[in-house]
Amino acid sequence: MPDHSPHDRPMPPLAADERTMAEGWLDFYRATLALKCAELSTEQLRTASVPPSSLTLLGLVQHMTDVERHWFRQVLHGEDLPRVYGSHDGAFDVAADVSPAEALAAWEDEVAVARRNCRAHSLDELRPFPHGGEVSLRWIYTHMVGEYARHCGHADLIRERIDGITGV
Repeated sequence: MPDHSPHDRPMPPLAADERTMAEGWLDFYRATLALKCAELSTEQLRTASVPPSSLTLLGLVQHMTDVERHWFRQVLHGEDLPRVYGSHDGAFDVAADVSPAEALAAWEDEVAVARRNCRAHSLDELRPFPHGGEVSLRWIYTHMVGEYARHCGHADLIRERIDGITGV
């Protein structure tokens, strides 16, 4: 994984329109996850948090790859695509043949497609929700900020266990 410093992380704007604010916070948390994974070996990225959990930083990257794909390609853009890493819960389980470089590249590819797809939709446009009803891009942005924030908290605890680094 590439080296990142906390200064590489984009600070969300302090005052902006709603879309810019939502995109800023989402990018902040995306960068935070990348920072949590920076400068670690493959073994460290595969290190589980604490028993009985098998959650790893690499598993979080895989999971967020599938979450990006689900919300910004399948739901928002209506693409009929399989998950990158299998079932929703299975994405946390890192396969022996998945390298950190491959996982990060897949995640970065999904983020790039997500950004492109979002430009094609207004915040208020409604899309079919997988469990019935409709969902707006505004709702998806809000959900994704929460999803990343929760998992960045997990990543912070895992990283602290690995090498004591906190607060990134």
